Amino acid sequence: MLGGFFKKTKYITMPQKPQIAQPPRASLDMQQDIQPCIPDGMWQKCKKCGQILYANDLKEQYQVCPDCGYHFRLSAPERIQQMIDPNTFESWGEDILFKNPLEDKEYEKKVKKLQENTELKEAILIGKGQIEGYKTVFGVMDSRFLMGSMGTVVGEKLTQAIEEGTKQKLPIILFTASGGARMQEGIFSLMQMAKTSAALAKHQEEGLLSIIVLTDPTTGGVTASFAMLGDIILAEPEALIGFAGPRVIRQTIGQQLPDGFQTAECLLQHGFVDQIVPRKEMKKMITKILALHQEVHV
Repeated sequence: MLGGFFKKTKYITMPQKPQIAQPPRASLDMQQDIQPCIPDGMWQKCKKCGQILYANDLKEQYQVCPDCGYHFRLSAPERIQQMIDPNTFESWGEDILFKNPLEDKEYEKKVKKLQENTELKEAILIGKGQIEGYKTVFGVMDSRFLMGSMGTVVGEKLTQAIEEGTKQKLPIILFTASGGARMQEGIFSLMQMAKTSAALAKHQEEGLLSIIVLTDPTTGGVTASFAMLGDIILAEPEALIGFAGPRVIRQTIGQQLPDGFQTAECLLQHGFVDQIVPRKEMKKMITKILALHQEVHV
């Protein structure tokens, strides 16, 4: 009678739940497609402190890092927009076109590509405008264009701006940003050092004002010529200013260079610069200088 009792199962079989089909996992390509799309240039990283900065906020801060004060490099159009009164800039020298005196084909290709990318014809913009009502002649170099190097066209434009300023009896304001003489043009680029320096000397002989603003970088043949010949020489903070690079100097003299060598602060300490002016204060400072040298024209 008890045999059937001991044959009973010792566990309970539960009915299985119906399997619910799981949606297929998104492929890697699909995951990438649903990532947020951030337009190029929306954010910039500060080269000094590493802070990630919103591009529009940086623009409102004159392209200066709000955390550490690092001055980003400006293009020539950006510099003109910051410095010159709206709708007063008259561009000159547009008829001075690119020249290739050594007939270097690769050089010509590089210049054409830069002209397309930067929308500039050369590494400088010149013209006449006003700063708080004061009429002035401007020359603004652009380091995006072959590091702002000075070739025959840049030298000719600079000379034209200076000579026109002398003719119209206007002050000259030059913003430098250059790696020096343009090696692709050989001796023709070196000739521009003497030409621009002579034009600036004549301007000063007429008793007219010249202001040079040294920005990062200002080196080579530009430093060795007109950049250090202004009546008043200003500089942006921590701008690299020198002739030969620090590596070349170390190899030549066989010594380590001190911290801050070839910076605007070093040049100010040794008397090569009159004053270091933050970018936000530059227009105000130049206006004060102009007010001491001419009457306002409304």
